Amino acid sequence: MSRALANRLTPYMFMAPAVVIMAMALIYPLGYMIWGSFRDWNPSQSIGEAEFVGLKNYVTLWNDPNFHESLGVTLKFAFFVVSFEMIIGVGLALLLDRNIRGMSVLRTLFILPMMIAPVVVGLMWRYMYHPTVGTFNRFLDDWGLPKIDWLGQHALGSIIIADIWQWTPFIFILSLAALQSLPGSALEAAKIDGATSWQQIVHIKIPLMMPVLIVTCLLRLIDAFKVLEVILVMTQGGPGLSTEILALRISRTATEFRELGVAAAMSNYLLLLLLTLTVGMFLFTRLQEARAARIRAIIDEDA
Repeated sequence: MSRALANRLTPYMFMAPAVVIMAMALIYPLGYMIWGSFRDWNPSQSIGEAEFVGLKNYVTLWNDPNFHESLGVTLKFAFFVVSFEMIIGVGLALLLDRNIRGMSVLRTLFILPMMIAPVVVGLMWRYMYHPTVGTFNRFLDDWGLPKIDWLGQHALGSIIIADIWQWTPFIFILSLAALQSLPGSALEAAKIDGATSWQQIVHIKIPLMMPVLIVTCLLRLIDAFKVLEVILVMTQGGPGLSTEILALRISRTATEFRELGVAAAMSNYLLLLLLTLTVGMFLFTRLQEARAARIRAIIDEDA
């Protein structure tokens, strides 16, 4: 009996060091942030010295129109960047999933933007958007077209374009990997049945790729909610609050306004939103995995 008990406990003993490290690196800071959100806390005092105010920080944020505006900007930014990146990234993967001379070099070039530091990306696009000497306005001026105030009236759209340029390669890499891992028998069976290239994409490739695409979309969605450096360098959240996403507002609340409790409460709101999206997308992933399994079973029966 003792040997059987030891055999059952052995896996947990091996897991114990990793659990302890995870608790120290993840759970403790998370609990610290949640506890701090219930206090009137500023950087000049320790969290134990801060006054306990209960849900005051959460109620204040809930009634703050600036917080709601930043949340709206965040949702709008995340929706557009993830939507366009998924469409372009998957489209490029479908286009380049073929044996053509020089294709490996082309694939390497596509992923270069992802390797550049976000601060450098922000500076680069800021100079290209410059109203007088920027690349885009000089091009418009050469063609006799009116110049555009890229980082003024169209600031949010300009940042969305910069983010799409940098992170579409991430979607491309994972989509291409998913494409190349598809069972060859499925595509061969579709060709034998007379399916066109478009029909193969719609009815075979995309459904079988869907579980990977959903996880990829979720990863990019989480990153889009946390983007900070590019926006900070390009617009600093302006003009007004037109490009101030929640991550930037949290940073300003903690550093400029010195309200750590409010910043922690804002972070918890963002965390709750991301958890809700994550759970919803994982449930949808389960449905898509079941659908992909049914498609594979049908193909295996036909084979």
